[in-house]
Amino acid sequence: MRNQANFRRSDGEHDPARIRHQGIHPALFYGMFALLLAGNALVGTAFLLAPDISKLLSGQNEQVIAAYEDRIAQLRVEVDRLHSRSYAQAGDMNLQLQELAQQQEVLQEQHQLVRVLVDKAGELGIEAAAPATGDMADLTPLTATGNPDVDATAAAVAQMMGETQFAMTSIAETATQRTDDIVSELDGLGIQVDLPDSLDGVGGPLLAAEDGEEATPMIDDANAVMAALLRYKVARESIDSAPIHMPISGNFRQSSGFGNRTDPFTRGRAFHAGLDFAAPKGTTVFSAGKGVVSFVGSKAGYGNVVEVTHPNGLLTRYGHLSGFLSVEGQAVNTGTPIAKVGSTGRSTGPHLHFEIRKSDVAINPKAFIDAGKRLLAMLG
Repeated sequence: MRNQANFRRSDGEHDPARIRHQGIHPALFYGMFALLLAGNALVGTAFLLAPDISKLLSGQNEQVIAAYEDRIAQLRVEVDRLHSRSYAQAGDMNLQLQELAQQQEVLQEQHQLVRVLVDKAGELGIEAAAPATGDMADLTPLTATGNPDVDATAAAVAQMMGETQFAMTSIAETATQRTDDIVSELDGLGIQVDLPDSLDGVGGPLLAAEDGEEATPMIDDANAVMAALLRYKVARESIDSAPIHMPISGNFRQSSGFGNRTDPFTRGRAFHAGLDFAAPKGTTVFSAGKGVVSFVGSKAGYGNVVEVTHPNGLLTRYGHLSGFLSVEGQAVNTGTPIAKVGSTGRSTGPHLHFEIRKSDVAINPKAFIDAGKRLLAMLG
């Protein structure tokens, strides 16, 4: 028993003295506590020295909150600005597509108008470059689904609109130039051409203009081209009415001119009122212009004669004929056969005597024939 007690005591499991020696020393405890207080003091000081938090703790929390709200508001403005810019870009794209779609519709209408004008010009002998239908077919409609190449489509539309505009301008310029040439040539012969004015044949009560009823530039341009073609048509018709065409064809030669000459019978000086064209007997004689046969018969010195009165007040006389192919009152056009070459009357051999008279005064036919040649060359 004593040995067991000694054994437990030597093991130290229940020795109060050993337990006291194993606890925290008071000096160490107070030192740790002081160190903890110092650390807390430092953290608190740093906390209090932070600007925003210091303001919050010092009663300035409203100013800080207001500052943060201002910053948030600024950020919202920036975000809204970015969204607005994105929407604006999308809106610009939509506007561009709408404008291009409208331009395509205008282009289709312009294309059809140009086709009509080109056909009309072709009937009058004016050749103009027609817009290519292939390019029109290849142009992708903007209403189709997908993301079209706006720049490429806009360039194609602009190019084709320019081509159709050029076609209309070309027709108008050609028609106007030819009209001016015709008027100039005929005016030199004393023939006035009565051209229609663009305001002829219009009228109606004077009413106030209405919004949205203005004519488009395309329609105005087409009307201007059509007006130019109409004026040219009238000018062309005036060529047919003027006696400026050769009254004979085939094997012939000019044997005598207009004016004073040596008379073939008296050998003295005498006035010759027309042109003589030597040709075989029976050669066809044609009317030099549109008109009405006003005389068929015989006249002293001329032998057998046909006379044609033209709308511009001029009269053409065809003498020394061997036969008649027309009757009085007959309407004739340029190139209508009216007689045959002969040698009747005061003549030394088969030939056509051709005169042009105005108010019964003889005019040199050569000026008319030369003007006719120039005009025919211009018209092709």
